[in-house]
Order: sequence, then structure tokens, then C-alpha cells
Amino acid sequence: MGRYDGRVAIVTGAARGIGAGIAKRFADEGAAVAVLDLDEGQASATAGGLGAAKALGVGCNVTDEASVQDAVARVVAELGGLHVLVNNAGITRDNLLFKMTVDDWDAVLGVHLRGAFLMSRAAQKTFVEQKYGKILNLSSVSANGNRGQANYSAAKAGVQGFTRTLALELGAFGVNVNAIAPGFIATEMTDDTARRLKMDVDEFRRLNAEANPVKRIGHPEDIAAAAAFLCSDEASYITGQTLYVDGGAKI
Repeated sequence: MGRYDGRVAIVTGAARGIGAGIAKRFADEGAAVAVLDLDEGQASATAGGLGAAKALGVGCNVTDEASVQDAVARVVAELGGLHVLVNNAGITRDNLLFKMTVDDWDAVLGVHLRGAFLMSRAAQKTFVEQKYGKILNLSSVSANGNRGQANYSAAKAGVQGFTRTLALELGAFGVNVNAIAPGFIATEMTDDTARRLKMDVDEFRRLNAEANPVKRIGHPEDIAAAAAFLCSDEASYITGQTLYVDGGAKI
């Protein structure tokens, strides 16, 4: 018996990186998994590689209300329900404040905060009706401030406040809401950051490994392991919390 047998999970921004890692972990533990991403072709390719008995790739723009409503309705219809929502979709538009454009600000806040809001609002209807649900939001250590990331840091701090508020509102309906704040995770997004800084990717990873007590970088599987616990029934007495998965960087 898998921990997620009979459960249906949505993971947004899951065509690659942390989202794909979380989707894979849920599939390995028995869940039917919906991979949501802007590009339905990429989402479907990732879904097809999960090894799940039931998996679905869905094109969805998490900042668009109609797109979100259609995606959630499709998942419920095609996979037979909904029990877990992971709000992972995210982008970066890094720059120092005096160089940051309004579009840079709006795009990042839109995907992280508006996206989490729209997805959670769409999913909670099913969760409340069945008196069961798990919402997991992806924050970041950048919520504590990070040079060149005023937009991203504000969004990720907002995710933590959003998490605590949803926990207060939905707890009485059997819904747990938590967040994970990853530290440095080896993904295409962090590799892109290295290249933008004109640094060698391996050197960038080495320096980040040296910056935390465990002396290694994180991988999507590290976040997926934490997600699998927080969205399970074993964590039913945990809600409104943000778990930092960062190798101890913020100790």
C-alpha cells in the first residue's frame, strides 16, 4: 500500500525542476498525478514519465482565472477527484530595485501570489465539500530578503502569510495548509542564475554548498521528500507552518 493510494494530486509548474520531483514522489507513493504547466506538451511528457497508474498533463496559466478553473475541473473529471494541491509554479525576474521594471514586479507577484490564490480558491471548493484536503505552497529562503530579488522575496514572504491565513480559514473543514521554503536547489532555474551572473554552473553550486552546515546543495528529491510528508495523513496535526529545507543555511 502506498501512502497516496486513492489520492489525486495537482502539482503546478511541474514540467521540470522541483515540481517534477514532487510529482514523481507522489506517483511513486501511489497517487494519481496531474502535472500542470504553461506548455501542455511539456506537462504531458513529464506526466507520461512518472510511472503512475494514472497521470495527466494539463496546460494551465495559473495567473488566469478561467484557465485555472478549467484545469481543476478537468483534473477532477479525468482523475476522479482531488485531494492534494501543490502550488509550485514560479518565475524569477531578478534585478536591483532601480533597474526593476513594473512588468518584472507584476510578473513575479502574479505567478507566485495570484497563482497560489487562484489555484487554492479553485481547489478548496472540492476540499471543503469532502471535508479533506492538503495545500502545500512553495516559499523560499529568499522570503528573508535577497539582493536583486525584491519582487521574488516579497512574493515568497507573501506565500508564508497566505499559508497561515488559509490554515486558519480552512482548518475546520479538514484542510491542512503548509509551505516549504527551499534553499539552494540544483535546477535549471538556479543554473540560469549562474549563467546570468557569468559564473560557471559547477562553481556556483560549490559556493552555495559551502554556505550551509551540511556542505552540499539540495536537489528536487529533497523538497519532494518533505512535500510527501506534509501532504500526508501523518502530518494531519501540522498546519500553517513553513518548513525550511535549506541544509541549515538559516540557522
